[in-house]
Amino acid sequence: MTDRVAWSVIGVAAILRLAMAAIVPLVPDEAYYWEWSRHLASGYFDHPPAIAYIIRAGTLVGGDTAFGVRCVAVLIGTVATVAAMALAQRFGGVVAARRAAWAVFAMPLAGAGLVLATPDVPLLAALALGLLAVDRALGASRQSIAWWVAAGLALGCGLDSKYTAVLFGVGIALALLARRDLREQWRRPGPYVAVLVAALVFLPVVLWNAHHGWISFRFQLQHGLAPKGHSNAFSRELSLLGGQLGLVSPILFCLIILAVARGLRREAPTKIFVVAAVATFIAAFFVYSAARRSVEPNWLAPAVLAGTIVWAAERNRTTRLEQVAIGLGALLVAGIYVQVIVPFLPLPARRDPTAQGAGWASLAREVDGMRQGAWIATNRYQDAAELAFHLKNHPMVFSLNIGGRPNEYDLWPLVSEKARVGDTLLVVIPDESHTPDAIVALLPHCRSMERGDTVELRRGREVIGARRVWTCAGWLGTPLPRTPVNSST
Repeated sequence: MTDRVAWSVIGVAAILRLAMAAIVPLVPDEAYYWEWSRHLASGYFDHPPAIAYIIRAGTLVGGDTAFGVRCVAVLIGTVATVAAMALAQRFGGVVAARRAAWAVFAMPLAGAGLVLATPDVPLLAALALGLLAVDRALGASRQSIAWWVAAGLALGCGLDSKYTAVLFGVGIALALLARRDLREQWRRPGPYVAVLVAALVFLPVVLWNAHHGWISFRFQLQHGLAPKGHSNAFSRELSLLGGQLGLVSPILFCLIILAVARGLRREAPTKIFVVAAVATFIAAFFVYSAARRSVEPNWLAPAVLAGTIVWAAERNRTTRLEQVAIGLGALLVAGIYVQVIVPFLPLPARRDPTAQGAGWASLAREVDGMRQGAWIATNRYQDAAELAFHLKNHPMVFSLNIGGRPNEYDLWPLVSEKARVGDTLLVVIPDESHTPDAIVALLPHCRSMERGDTVELRRGREVIGARRVWTCAGWLGTPLPRTPVNSST
């Protein structure tokens, strides 16, 4: 029976995250995914569709609010923690379950990341459930097909969440090839059944991509592997390492790495080896990717979760150093929560990740006062999504994407396909000293263009940014060109 302390830790963490979910304003990426939830499909330009359906489920319960957008995602994140705890308990008993629960509780990666509605949340749940199912399948003396089916379902759901879930499947396959006692699994139907089930679950996303010129697959391949940027590989690798030290906490991250290294040794138990191999393969892939282009620190979250399970199961007690590591991580999580509610660190708001969602509600109130039936457009998908979320009645807001990278808005109707001749268009653009390129591009489509006032995005007294509202009066009805969607640039 699982330890009460472990369940209590998970319960407290879930309550804290639900509370933060209601307090913290939506960050731009979340608002973008919320827009997806209003246009449900089997795929999207940037990612598979799972997060859109999760947000839709939450808003059916909590409405179009920050809590509604996030509540189901927080619960799914809790499922990820429970599955990790259950697997740790299978490996090392009740003490391991408690260690896993405390470690996840104390990671800023989970403390902050499992509050937000992003594709990483269902990905982590799928990974943890998949690892648990694979362990049950490998440990079953007979009739393990049901567990392989469960593993396939988890992998398929992971692929429906984020394409990098394929690394989980490849990691399992490599682990089954790496040791003699595991290779016999390839002479049984289980692994093949799991692959088939995963493929069937993922099939709607493949069909959507086929119908849309494989744009989502191509975008993510370029986004993750194509060389980009002027920074050198060494600085990118250091940045990736620094991100892990901050998101996992320095001591705990080092302890997890050491535990995974020991889990790869020949004498390590088979069940530990499989999870350690998955963690290693995922981490190695992103280390390789960082040699080619910048890698976001949160992309390694699946490797960290798998490594945490290995670390938790390694001992039947928690050492003083590990207690310090968990305590430090918990302090970092608490600091993030306080910083979001009452900023106390001397960080400029422009460089503070916790300030991303600030100021949009005030900007929307200003735009609401000017609307009077006008269409609304921006030139960035983040701005369009935030405005749509915060404007009264959540109207359609267009993203022109002039000079920017392609995104989901390029697959939706353009403003020129909706506006009628003579209509007014309010264009909300970052304030610049010269006439923005997006406004220059719109001039031939309007009878007149009026430069309006600047509205500041603020967190308290700090100015994060500024937007200027331009009025395009007398829409001429001429079509706007679509942004090409065959590249990620």
